Amino acid sequence: MGVEKVEVLVVGGGQAGIAMSEHLGRAGVGHLVLERARLAERWRSERWDSLVANGPAWHDRFPGMAFAGDPEAFVAKEAVADYLVDYAKKIDAPYREGVAVTRLTRKPGAAGFIAETSAGVVEAEYVVAATGPFQRPLIPPILPESAGVAQIHSVAYRAPDQLAPGAVLVVGSGSSGVQIAAELQEAGRKVYLSVGPHGRPPRRYRGRDFVWWLGVLNKWDAEATPGVEHTTIAVSGAHGGATVDFRALAAGGMVLLGRTEGFAGGKLTFAPDLAANITAGDANYLGLLAEADAYVARHGLDLPEEPQAHLIGPAPACMTDPVLSLDLAAAGITTVIWATGFGREDGWLQVGAFDAAGRPAHQRGVSTEPGVYFLGLPWQTRRGSSFIWGVWHDAKYIADHICKQRGYLAYRPAVSDTK
Repeated sequence: MGVEKVEVLVVGGGQAGIAMSEHLGRAGVGHLVLERARLAERWRSERWDSLVANGPAWHDRFPGMAFAGDPEAFVAKEAVADYLVDYAKKIDAPYREGVAVTRLTRKPGAAGFIAETSAGVVEAEYVVAATGPFQRPLIPPILPESAGVAQIHSVAYRAPDQLAPGAVLVVGSGSSGVQIAAELQEAGRKVYLSVGPHGRPPRRYRGRDFVWWLGVLNKWDAEATPGVEHTTIAVSGAHGGATVDFRALAAGGMVLLGRTEGFAGGKLTFAPDLAANITAGDANYLGLLAEADAYVARHGLDLPEEPQAHLIGPAPACMTDPVLSLDLAAAGITTVIWATGFGREDGWLQVGAFDAAGRPAHQRGVSTEPGVYFLGLPWQTRRGSSFIWGVWHDAKYIADHICKQRGYLAYRPAVSDTK
């Protein structure tokens, strides 16, 4: 089998890889997108059955194509995957499915890279790692297998009837953890939810979705600051979208717990930080309402007031008298779902594009290894970077950078006549 040569190799066929292909194609740059499974596979097989997008259809999309149907709807996961596939076809993206890149190295003594794939060798002058942030499910080493309960990461959760009968502990209060916990409670399960630090925006306020407020308040373009980029956000588009209210979940029978800390003698222990975490989330929520009100007044907008949105309900008993230790057997817990995020798997990228801690070393996606780029990282350039529309703008920046590099490399000094 011969060696295939391309100018730009894009690794990953999700929203990042498709956005990258659009901008490279517009610029006339030859490229190839390789996806180890199907395009947008994670939307299909690594999400729970009832998942919908966290933003409305009018917002969470590429600029070049709208979702079919109601622009205010929260699109189901399969429809999001279909949209991405249709978009790839619309822009005539040169992609191949079922091809995994197993190793990438720099050509010895020459420009460019060698990619070893499951379908042969590809040589490229530039490489874009568009594999996204959801690669390796992270489960903290807290609960041993000997604890006698089933443990799964949120990526493996599909529906309530998948789980063994009994109560369920969900660890993690971001969008995934909150939505899974709420679904289980609606299905009649006894649910315990371990709540860590989080942001809690209103789903809607004064007739506008929170994505609109973050846009006009210029928060989507906020750059990463130490600590902020790892803050989880409790927001949901389920059932048409509603503001996440931990107090309401507790009123419905859910037991809220602080951050999960340890395990011994059949008991999990929790930090005494539940009230502080929920209070900080409330402050985040009320702060955004105040900024929105100020914006309305400043610009004279005719948006209806919502004084009731500023009211915070009473603290539930689990908040005022927190549970710090929980006997799993006594509580009837048979399953623990870890909604604790993801790490990256970059072992295939055997180039100098990482810092001492093994994290991508880059500036706006341009890595420290000339010719290697990252796309789809959370907070890559701004708060909105990991969203469909946000990664589209980051991809344009990388395509522009590649074009500038091509221009420099094409330069040849003029030959002066010295005769």
